[in-house]
Amino acid sequence: MTEHVSIVGAGVAGLTTATELVARGVSVTIYEKSEIIGAHACSRYAGGMLAPWCERESAEEEVVTLGKGAADWWSEHTDLVVRNGSLVVAQGRDRNELKRFAGRTSNFKDINSEQIAELEPDLAGRFQLGLHFEEEAHLDPRKAIAELTSSLKEKGVTFELGSSVNPKLLSGDVIDTRGFAAQSDLETLRGVKGEMLLLHCPDVVLHRPIRMLHPRIPLYIVPRGDGLFMVGATMIESAERGRITARSMLELLGSAYALHPAFGEAEIIEMGVDVRPAYPDNLPRVTRNGNIISINGLYRHGFLLSPAMAQQAADMIAKTNTYGEVQHAHHA
Repeated sequence: MTEHVSIVGAGVAGLTTATELVARGVSVTIYEKSEIIGAHACSRYAGGMLAPWCERESAEEEVVTLGKGAADWWSEHTDLVVRNGSLVVAQGRDRNELKRFAGRTSNFKDINSEQIAELEPDLAGRFQLGLHFEEEAHLDPRKAIAELTSSLKEKGVTFELGSSVNPKLLSGDVIDTRGFAAQSDLETLRGVKGEMLLLHCPDVVLHRPIRMLHPRIPLYIVPRGDGLFMVGATMIESAERGRITARSMLELLGSAYALHPAFGEAEIIEMGVDVRPAYPDNLPRVTRNGNIISINGLYRHGFLLSPAMAQQAADMIAKTNTYGEVQHAHHA
């Protein structure tokens, strides 16, 4: 087993990989271009939904296969995982969207208005039908990044902050987790712009992520505690990291208001925009080129799939691979 590994990038992929390597007795140095960990990473704007079965609606089966162990991994390394499942609802006119969602997913229960009210009293009487994905979970991404960072520091990991390092200039085994910043080295990587809002609305209490379906702008709202809610998220085929568009702002706020009118009185705490790195098939890849292992293409599944990607990379460092089938199928 390699004794020391350098990791470039301290987003969720870099930190989960460092956690896996340290657990196997490897010394790790992490290079991060920002002065503050998580300040500019995609991880900062993530929903934090550990929802492999829901994600199957728009993703390949591999997302379920790789993601269903994520909640257990995060529970092992943080105290942040909330296992209340996911709730999917639609307004009456969008009932066909609920049927379509159910047809593409699995591992859920069909529930009626009374059962919705039992799960989420603040949504009582607002939706007639829903889908409850009981085995799904969520966490607060920013707190998760902070907890992993603190744990790694305690275990002797060195963080070189403010270090915009070219992985090619480092010796020994190097793991490149720079996300979209690595595009010049990964020809097929593209950017997908995502926009989100952080709202403060103490008049609403939700216990799990809510996905409200709509043919044009599906919405998810993730409770963060203390009256805070993450509202997202758009998916725009663009690598532009500019501010949120007026259209997206209107659609996100309008959908939140449709979920519950009290969101009309919410305070907008933060608006976030970033670019998710994605390959053409929207699946992640762990690839090796000489001494450099690249973990990239996590798309909208950073917290869901990074544990499996981290294990693949650590296995690759150890010259073994417990994810052999996936390696041959999707990773060069």
